[in-house]
Amino acid sequence: MSTGKINVQTENIFPIIKKFLYSDHEIFLRELVSNAVDASQKLKTLATAGEFQGEVGEMFVEVKVDKDSKTITISDRGIGMTAEEIDKYINQIAFSGAEEFVSKYKDKMDNAGIIGHFGLGFYSSFMVSSKVEIVTRSFRESDANKAVKWECDGSPNYTISEATREDRGTDIIMHIADDSLEFLDNLRIDNLLKKYCRFLPVDIRFDGKSINNTKPAWTRKPADLNEEDYKSFYKELYPFSEDPLFHIHLNVDYPFNLTGILYFPKLKKNIEVQKNKINLYCNQVFVTDSVEGIVPEFLMLMHGVIDSPDIPLNVSRSYLQSDANVKKISSHITKKVADKLEEIFKDNRTDFEAKWDDIGVFIKYGMMSEDKFYDRAQKFCLLKNTEGNCFTLEEYRNKVSALQTDKDNKVVYIYASSELEQHAFIESAKSRGYDVLLFEGPLDSHFLNTMEMKLENTAFVRVDSDTADKLINKDEKPVSLLSSEQEDKLKVIAEKSVPAEQYAVMLEPMQADDAPVTITRPEFMRRMKEMAAVGGGYDFMGGMKENFNVVVNTNHPLMSRILSETDENNQATKMKQAVDLALLSQGLLKGEELSKFIKKSVEML
Repeated sequence: MSTGKINVQTENIFPIIKKFLYSDHEIFLRELVSNAVDASQKLKTLATAGEFQGEVGEMFVEVKVDKDSKTITISDRGIGMTAEEIDKYINQIAFSGAEEFVSKYKDKMDNAGIIGHFGLGFYSSFMVSSKVEIVTRSFRESDANKAVKWECDGSPNYTISEATREDRGTDIIMHIADDSLEFLDNLRIDNLLKKYCRFLPVDIRFDGKSINNTKPAWTRKPADLNEEDYKSFYKELYPFSEDPLFHIHLNVDYPFNLTGILYFPKLKKNIEVQKNKINLYCNQVFVTDSVEGIVPEFLMLMHGVIDSPDIPLNVSRSYLQSDANVKKISSHITKKVADKLEEIFKDNRTDFEAKWDDIGVFIKYGMMSEDKFYDRAQKFCLLKNTEGNCFTLEEYRNKVSALQTDKDNKVVYIYASSELEQHAFIESAKSRGYDVLLFEGPLDSHFLNTMEMKLENTAFVRVDSDTADKLINKDEKPVSLLSSEQEDKLKVIAEKSVPAEQYAVMLEPMQADDAPVTITRPEFMRRMKEMAAVGGGYDFMGGMKENFNVVVNTNHPLMSRILSETDENNQATKMKQAVDLALLSQGLLKGEELSKFIKKSVEML
């Protein structure tokens, strides 16, 4: 047996490692199992290269929890170490690396170095252990090559002695400290192994069963996979989810290494609960599900896996470092997504249109946030009308420009945000020959603004923002059947019938079969409030009440009847009923006013 003391300046380096090196103690399991996998992989490589002539046999890593002895043991059948290698790799390189790390970063731990730079993975064991033992035997068969044991209690002192181990490989035995006894719970260890190690390339065993898929779909060639393979892998990642819409297989080796599979999930209108579904791996080791920076913001709603050894992480693999490679990877993913969408659109437009309600969220978000994506997406971004028909931007402009161009030569895109609530307005617009688009998504108020800025001579107008004849400002003006004196009188009667100050009465000559009174919502103020509701820098609008126009159709027969009434009470009653009907149609008649309206309607019947 030999003893020694590592030549470090720090009195006791381990409390510092425990406090600063890793933000989350649970990752000790990831680091040690990863090391065991590396040792196993190295032996396979040596055997393939002819440098190991022995029997490789079954390769696996086993994790054991012993509550009685308060130990966790991680065993492998990899290359193992000799006494000299332990001294070199554990006592000298890793330990001195740990001290170098502490001296360099202890004052700025939030900006820690890149993982692997100091070879610190093994020392994560001391975050949860009062003592750590290594029992190892090298793969090099010789009489002199015997098993050795290394022990350390977290001080700079260690011992190396002979040991007994029949097979090659390494056991890491952690004597769990009193403040980390939670890790002696089998369920806790099982969950951690499934979190960090479920796709490692060597069989990981715990409680007598394998816990990982050693050849996940993203590590295989796209040519070797079919549609069912991709769906099966999606179910493995998200067991209770619906099938995805489609996938993108990433496989890049220059100028960086990147593999992975990204899926478009079925979103419909829910964009809030879907985030953090893309997992980042480094050589099949789980790192994080916070992939901001690697994946463009508009694609954060996608699901799947990205694996890259070239993504710079801090020492605990918890946070991305700023790096040129990260921007390149983000740009590449954007390009690959655009390629895939364009390919699907060209190959099977019918299928693409059927999925538009789901993928439209991604595409619109991307067009708002990434100029390069906008340029690509113009080819496959669709506008959907109330008839359920879809058009590209170019197709739609060609369809409506003849009838829907205003006097300032702007093409007016009329849209509805709710086919159900705005049905009467839609029908009125369609009766004029206009086409009405449907924008019912959570991002559409922002998307409309983006499109107005990007598309030349274009305006978007909601179908209930004005009466049908005024949605598109043309020179033709309908003629009122009433004299100016009659109109003045009618306005006075109407103003007495509106419920509050945010309702402004307007008189307009419309078609006789249009509604006698219509409630419209001015476009600008309403759109600003909608954008504030989903976040857009317009919070100052939030406290303001929404304004409405009460538009009285001077050409409706009811208005002539009201004016012909000699009894002022009858005039007021009929006008109030007409205004209340308009309010009711927009869901604006509530409480006491609604009760009065119902009572009055019954009396009239």
